[in-house]
Amino acid sequence: QVQFVESGGGLVQPGESLTLSCVASGFTLEDYAIGWLRQAPGGKREEVACISVRDGMTFYDDSAKGRFTITGDNAKRTIYLQMDSLKPEDTALYYCARGSCGGVYTYWGQGTQVTVSS
Repeated sequence: QVQFVESGGGLVQPGESLTLSCVASGFTLEDYAIGWLRQAPGGKREEVACISVRDGMTFYDDSAKGRFTITGDNAKRTIYLQMDSLKPEDTALYYCARGSCGGVYTYWGQGTQVTVSS
């Protein structure tokens, strides 16, 4: 079955960096777009970045442009989210999911917590 396992979250100070990893299984990775989404306490889930694994095309929310980079390694079945210059407002539970960039996501992982605080 379709599964995602996220890792790499943690507690960091403003301005620091983190790299999140998402290992996918149960489907052909290059047939789909994979997104990183996040949900802050009391907030709604929002798409941060997305990648079409087959052609490498990427999409970023305005909040992530210039600071976050999404990449994919098909051989390792892993999608990464490099996050630089982190801000307190980036604090959220980060999920990877399968779907369409800017559209609907249908399969989700359990998430990894990112907390940015001094």
